[in-house]
Amino acid sequence: MDPTRMLPPALVESAKAYAAGVKTPVEPRNAATVVLLRPGASAEPGELEVYLLRRHVAMAFAAGMSVFPGGGVDPKDADLPSSLWAGPTPQEWADRMGCTADEAASLVCAAVRETFEESGVLLAGTAEAVLADTTGLEAERAALESRELAFSTLLEERGWVLRTDLLAVLGGWLTPVFEPRRYRTWFFVAAMPAGQVTRDVSSESDQVTWMSLRQAIEAADSGEMLLMPPTYATCCEFYAARTPDEALAHAAQLPYEMIEPVAEGERLMIPERLVALGLEVGRQVHGL
Repeated sequence: MDPTRMLPPALVESAKAYAAGVKTPVEPRNAATVVLLRPGASAEPGELEVYLLRRHVAMAFAAGMSVFPGGGVDPKDADLPSSLWAGPTPQEWADRMGCTADEAASLVCAAVRETFEESGVLLAGTAEAVLADTTGLEAERAALESRELAFSTLLEERGWVLRTDLLAVLGGWLTPVFEPRRYRTWFFVAAMPAGQVTRDVSSESDQVTWMSLRQAIEAADSGEMLLMPPTYATCCEFYAARTPDEALAHAAQLPYEMIEPVAEGERLMIPERLVALGLEVGRQVHGL
């Protein structure tokens, strides 16, 4: 029920070395992830459904963990012209996200591109309508994933625009200094577009699933599923939302924060607000 966690002995020693100045932290890479939500079986708290992918155990980062679709920013993500952009401007996103307009544009583009690559869901269309079917775009999705195709080229060839109005940004998480691979990850949230379907297409995962937020938290608490603290905390953050629209509104009204977990002794610590939220949601989930 506590979204913090005990650190493995090796990481405890690594954290001590960084704290003592013996080691220099790796420069984090910018990344984006998207919490895809859809209505649950009922409108009760915890029934909202979230899309999760379990990363292959051989992956260098977050092996065996269940995560939201997402990944690192690609240099081509900065090439999207303003003509292919519909919704809040890069500067409006930057004001919310605490970064430059160029960084915001790359991050929003990466969020949409990575979601398409890893789930088959594409937050794009015309200025008037969102795509309702992406099942015929497998060749393009694979070409994006292999970096043979730029996202801007796909949009231009199809006459589509990136629908940034379908996203809200919740906040961000910065990988602790003692990790060998570090990411500065912005967490976005989006409702599953009507008519589209998720597909098991990610080359980085061995299992994908839709499950209610309650089920995800229960599975993590029982050890049946592995969630990193940012993923667990995000599930708790949206637990009270009864619809995807409520979740987006909640994300938009929260003060923006880039969270950097720190090691205290053998434990990874996150902000007290999230610890309290995790404990409260845990009590609701387990009927305590």
